[in-house]
Amino acid sequence: MSPYVLYSDGKGNIFEDTSLYAVGRYGWDAVPVHESEWIELPDGGSLYELPGRQGIGIDVESGEMRLCEKGWAVAAFIPPAHTGLYLAAYETGPDAPTLPLFCYTATGWHNDKFYVPAVRIERDIRQECSGFDAGKVQEGVKHMLEAYPHNRLVKHLAENCALTYHCPAARNYFMGRWECPVPSSPACNANCIGCISFQPAEETIVSTQDRLTFKPTAAEIVEYTVPHLETAPYPIISWGQGCEGEPLLMWETIRDSIIEIRKHTDKGSININTNGSRPAAVEELMKVGLNSIRVSMNSVQPDIYTKYYQPNNYVFDDIVESLRVVNRYGGWSSINYFVFPGMTDSVEEYEALRALIKDTGLSMIQWRNFNIDPDWYLGKMGVTETGDCLGVVQLMELIHAEFPNLKYGYFNPPAERMKNFDVDFAH
Repeated sequence: MSPYVLYSDGKGNIFEDTSLYAVGRYGWDAVPVHESEWIELPDGGSLYELPGRQGIGIDVESGEMRLCEKGWAVAAFIPPAHTGLYLAAYETGPDAPTLPLFCYTATGWHNDKFYVPAVRIERDIRQECSGFDAGKVQEGVKHMLEAYPHNRLVKHLAENCALTYHCPAARNYFMGRWECPVPSSPACNANCIGCISFQPAEETIVSTQDRLTFKPTAAEIVEYTVPHLETAPYPIISWGQGCEGEPLLMWETIRDSIIEIRKHTDKGSININTNGSRPAAVEELMKVGLNSIRVSMNSVQPDIYTKYYQPNNYVFDDIVESLRVVNRYGGWSSINYFVFPGMTDSVEEYEALRALIKDTGLSMIQWRNFNIDPDWYLGKMGVTETGDCLGVVQLMELIHAEFPNLKYGYFNPPAERMKNFDVDFAH
């Protein structure tokens, strides 16, 4: 099966070009996609037209690669739980605008269906598009705002996260289930190139959402998280959301919150999503009952990581030490691994990943789609050649073969899943 290239007329209408087979992109290069790697575009996926860009495909008759000159290139957004294997392949014109902070996966059309090269890496259904009920979310918002009329965090999660940005975690909270977000920090100690909540005014892109503007108190956090842990199925609460900065900058408040939460309930799991910049703070949180940590990384190579994160007052070794700390305390450690085909699967990155897993006793890799304009990212990083690559699927298979106890997924598992992962969600 070889899907056809898709193109847009620039007015939101998408067509197939039956003279070209769709291809993918690795780093800077357009490459063929093996037919076994195409799956139907999952429910909740969407398509983007890419202004100022022309798609690349393989000519059906000649077998040569060439441009689709009928319109703009098209890419797919694939929903959470799925990891893209190839970027959309296109040639960028000189006046093309920088693309917004979304993922741009290759896509094509075959037998009246859209296809993408991707794998489902996570069995958990917590962010399935079909599982959300707008009416129930609004009903939950109304109920929680009445229940906690003075709680600034509940108000923020309701008005900004759930109703404005349609954040899946916030919507799940208001539907009374699973993972509950706990944003806590308006500040950050990194200057990530692709930050989704803060971009400099002079930059050519804008942040996709506004950042938290206040520092919540431990009392505000405890007030709404204890009932969630007590009543929700597979409950987990998580600091470090897309609408905030770095939660470890608020570690004292988080520590006080955990202590107070555990006075009221021993149910559920307590997690922090972080850049891992303060291992001493991570240790203090582990001492009082933090269960799991997820550290975000675009690369496990120090130089590539540092170019992207541009850290303030911390270094790459601090991240590694944070993961070690969690392992020493018997916690669950994950990395939120931004997958960029052509870089994530390079031979150098593979070797560095193997070393990190051995060094830290890592529990899980969350294979996340990288939300960034590929050309812009590579340009910002100064990458002109990406070297030899294994392919994302082969990378996953090689790591799994060497580290069979390392889990793969897309979300933070609750305590019940940590104990029974191989039964509930075998890789």
